[in-house]
Amino acid sequence: MTQRLFLVTPAEWGQAAAGDVVVVTGAEARHAVQVVRLAVGEQVLVSDGAGRRGTGEIVSVEPTRLSVRLAHVDTVPEPSPRFVLVQALAKGDRDEQAVEAATELGVDVVVPWQASRSIVQWRADKADKGRQRWVAVVAAAAKQARRARIPVVEPLERMPGVRARVSAAALALVLHEDATTPLVGLDLPVSGDVVLVVGPEGGITPEELHALGEAGARVVRLGAEVLRSSSAGPAALAVLNAAGRWR
Repeated sequence: MTQRLFLVTPAEWGQAAAGDVVVVTGAEARHAVQVVRLAVGEQVLVSDGAGRRGTGEIVSVEPTRLSVRLAHVDTVPEPSPRFVLVQALAKGDRDEQAVEAATELGVDVVVPWQASRSIVQWRADKADKGRQRWVAVVAAAAKQARRARIPVVEPLERMPGVRARVSAAALALVLHEDATTPLVGLDLPVSGDVVLVVGPEGGITPEELHALGEAGARVVRLGAEVLRSSSAGPAALAVLNAAGRWR
């Protein structure tokens, strides 16, 4: 059976190394003890979400505490280049589906984008709640994928912020159905940010496309098919991984 991964904070991990005990608390421990019903002697994975991940044996179980003696610890370095997904808000939870799959496929930073044609609107009273939903989705997907690093979910951006990210990127790509340049075959930079911009259901407006192009983005296509907002970003990340990380 695949070992389950449980999260602790970097502070809770502290300086723990192989042979030390890490204590899982809160909701993570309650899920492990009361839902999964893990017991003393079982093997699990523990991560601080910031690069440290260890395998170990459960040595004590309480209703809200799970103590794990680490047998092995490794540290996953920060990736270079980083993959940054700028995902437009979309209806029907399609944006959350995109973020979930992107996390499983190795995205490092997720940026919610209030695009002109986004039907969903994160107004002032909804922006923080919306972002926290994405944070929860990302954390769950990272655990499912056994990732040692949980992607960062940035605050909501509008076009000025997206343009700034594109300008600062080592490579910026905008997915668009009318593009003539294929994503497959592009060379990736060795460092910096690879920013991938995905529009909403109604697409990216000509004005947005022009602004992103002026900021330095390359407009690319995945193939002949038009993908949903929920699948375009993950599909592009798979292509980028095939060009770099999966080799």
